[in-house]
Amino acid sequence: MQIHGKDVAGAIDRETRCTHYHSEVDRIAIKFYCCDAIYPCVHCHEEHADHEIVVWPKEYFDEQAVLCGACGQMHDIHTYLTAKDHCPSCGAAYNPLCARHNHYYFETEKGDE
Repeated sequence: MQIHGKDVAGAIDRETRCTHYHSEVDRIAIKFYCCDAIYPCVHCHEEHADHEIVVWPKEYFDEQAVLCGACGQMHDIHTYLTAKDHCPSCGAAYNPLCARHNHYYFETEKGDE
């Protein structure tokens, strides 16, 4: 699906929600390091990609890899991780529980999750 001019595989609506995560605040999608493709979640990647996930290494946290489904702004990983539960551009609420899944996408220290 095209969302804000970007292909988002597995999305079911215009704010990047998917069949796995579709609450009002589930509105980000992540460009995966391993394939440069954007998916709403790790499960969508597993369903649509033909390879294993490789997480973003910390030295690449300045890369634009997180898409806000509300405004279409791409954020670097560091900005996304420090914004916690809202878009730093438009203020749209993000799901604060997503932080529990950061280790699926980004290199984390043990105990960061």
